[in-house]
Amino acid sequence: MPPAPTKRRKTVPASDDEHPQSDVLTTHAPAMCSSPSALSTTTASSQPQVAYQYLYLDTIDRTKLDFDFDKVCSVSLAKENVYACLVCGRYFQGRGRSTYAYFHSINEGHHVFINLETHKVYVLPDGYEVVDASLNDIKHVVDPRFTANDIVQVDTMVKPSLDVHRKPYLPGYIGVNNIKANDYVNVVIQALAHVTPLYHYFLQTAPAVVPASPSLAVDLVQQFSLFVRKLWNPRAFKAQVAPHELLQAIGKASANKFKVDVQADAAEFLSWLLNTLHRGLGGTKKSNSSIIYQTFRGAIQVTTDPAPSATTGSAKDTNTDSTVATKPMPMLLLSLDLPPAPLFQDEQERNILPQVPLTELLAKFDGRTPVQTATGAWQRYQILSLPRYLIIVIKRFARSNFSLEKNPTVVSFPITDLNMGELTHMTDSAGQPVDCFYDLVANISHSGKPGTPQSSYHIHVRNPAKDEWYQIQDLLVDIVDPQRLFLSESYIQV
Repeated sequence: MPPAPTKRRKTVPASDDEHPQSDVLTTHAPAMCSSPSALSTTTASSQPQVAYQYLYLDTIDRTKLDFDFDKVCSVSLAKENVYACLVCGRYFQGRGRSTYAYFHSINEGHHVFINLETHKVYVLPDGYEVVDASLNDIKHVVDPRFTANDIVQVDTMVKPSLDVHRKPYLPGYIGVNNIKANDYVNVVIQALAHVTPLYHYFLQTAPAVVPASPSLAVDLVQQFSLFVRKLWNPRAFKAQVAPHELLQAIGKASANKFKVDVQADAAEFLSWLLNTLHRGLGGTKKSNSSIIYQTFRGAIQVTTDPAPSATTGSAKDTNTDSTVATKPMPMLLLSLDLPPAPLFQDEQERNILPQVPLTELLAKFDGRTPVQTATGAWQRYQILSLPRYLIIVIKRFARSNFSLEKNPTVVSFPITDLNMGELTHMTDSAGQPVDCFYDLVANISHSGKPGTPQSSYHIHVRNPAKDEWYQIQDLLVDIVDPQRLFLSESYIQV
């Protein structure tokens, strides 16, 4: 029979209920005890209740714990001072004698609760705080924390982890729950969560942001950080993440422009999310003022030529300074235009799907190719500086009179070594062109007809440790052949 646990009691202030004091039980043995009699051999007669309460740790059911839901009381819907029952997984407010958690412990016989804010564990109705190493895995699931060594291990992990059901999964490459129509959110946050400097930043615990006043953007940063840490958690209880709290933060910060139950444009959401995260991190107009700008910000030069002459049909002399406007602009993504969709069918009455290489679309930013704007003016775009990670949006959607139409043109692209140096016209000290190569990290594609129930997004992400590509669509994760990625209707690439 193993030795009985030694124990000591001390009192700490009860900051969140009506008890003036609460007892703290600190154990120095495994939480699983062989029998109550083993405890009674060393337990003082004045402390039988404390030893008895320690046995309630055996009632914890990790298979029923899910900390992805919004932290609100399941009875009162209050958001302050919320506890999770570690026996059934339900959320209740408070732990004092008149609280819902207290009544739940008496009525249901569930006695172990964790404070979702402080991560302290209590036994109710007695109110003892329990400090035991066996509870650390639960605390890590509530709020995952990573050391520098943990981050290195995550980057190089090739052996799957096991969830509480013994199901294998690879941290970072798990499904995200589609609550109703938030697949457009899922693919974007998955893509950003696989950009190395970005997820390294957010894995180093929640960013310490102290704004002049609390804002919805700061709350979004905190929820995005928590999502990234849960996505990469190697000790998760389940091989998926439900972004309930992040979706609520997105809805509030966007004034309900981006909703859970209405599918939106993934590129529009991505642009909004990057700018909102930048503001929430205290970013300014300076290029290095946030991790968002440090990772994704580049610069382009926009040259606006006058509208074509009515008689010649061509633009006026662009060498005349009075008719040309040049303006440098920061950019977080490059927007590429597809050629018009085919209007005819082949002899077998099938739509002709044209194919265009990505390099041809990128010619828009060579500084020489004119692009006509909606006002009739002509603009030329020149890349001045490239970011560490380049985001490309292939414009597939256009709104007609009453519907949203999608251009199905297939875009072929390289998986590695996309040379963007040819577009910058930069040279080294010897006057030779400077190459700048990019490797694909994530590829977001759209399938189905927009505006219909068949409309959906999915993402391809690369696992560099195993040199494998995965297709993730909500909760489905499959290995895919990278040579077939271009066959999907690519919309956003990182």
